[in-house]
Amino acid sequence: MEIRQIKYFIEVAKREHVTEAADALHVAQSAVSRQIFNLESELGVDLFIREGRRVKLTPIGKIFLERIQHAMNVIEDATREVTEYLDPEKGTVRIAFPISLAAYTLPTAIYAFRHRYPEAKFQLKQALYHDLIDGVINGDFNMALIGPVPMEEKKIKRKILFTEDVVALLPMHHPLAERETLKLRELKDDPFVLLPEGFVFRDIVVNACKELGFEPYVAFEGDDIDALKGLVSAGLGVTLMPEVTLVDSLPRSTVKLPLIEPNVTRTVGVITPMERVLLPTEQLFYDFLQEFFHRLNYFKE
Repeated sequence: MEIRQIKYFIEVAKREHVTEAADALHVAQSAVSRQIFNLESELGVDLFIREGRRVKLTPIGKIFLERIQHAMNVIEDATREVTEYLDPEKGTVRIAFPISLAAYTLPTAIYAFRHRYPEAKFQLKQALYHDLIDGVINGDFNMALIGPVPMEEKKIKRKILFTEDVVALLPMHHPLAERETLKLRELKDDPFVLLPEGFVFRDIVVNACKELGFEPYVAFEGDDIDALKGLVSAGLGVTLMPEVTLVDSLPRSTVKLPLIEPNVTRTVGVITPMERVLLPTEQLFYDFLQEFFHRLNYFKE
């Protein structure tokens, strides 16, 4: 079994089309077909079901793809580790993140890191909460920023970088807009705009309301934080969101109010795999994150 065969197999599996895979690999279609045939012959199984020009993975093909992708991640990491061992300040950090940390938290940290190590490179991947955890465990990436930090998962290491306040975002003409602070219970009769079910931050909001004896009436849902901002700006409801998502500016026609009774918070941190070590440049960035946010927390206090 050759690395070239594996790369051809993964590309065909991803595209479900031999010709498109060959174009992406910049090789002849016949070369791809031949390598796939050789791989199937060596393994003694059919990895694909042929349907004209298109192909689909067989059940055993799906299992082989999952396993071999993990193996390729290990090989790529090993290759990068050898290179970065000689000069980690010029290596690459692969890191994943949720959308709520995309606008301010991660860019700020990367900017500061590259100010110290200007030749370091980054490969960034945005993902949903549970995909971040699964991606770190399965080897799709070695590090992820995440909030809230999952405390129960046993297959990851975790480090809380900071705890942030969750604030209320109200339309400018809301009856409570002139207040300096807000009790969450005061919003019990308001329509809420929230992320769809399945998003962890929605659970944070709903659970905070339930602890006060009411369940929020969800009038509209938005697929991301920016969508929620737009809905509040249009006067369609109120919402809660991490304060960091409002650092740069408030959406037009809205006001931000600190919450009291209760003080709703969210932990933000970094997770890494329990069974793998970070590559040299990733370790450099991991250590930097702890130093960077420790200093920020110190100045805030």
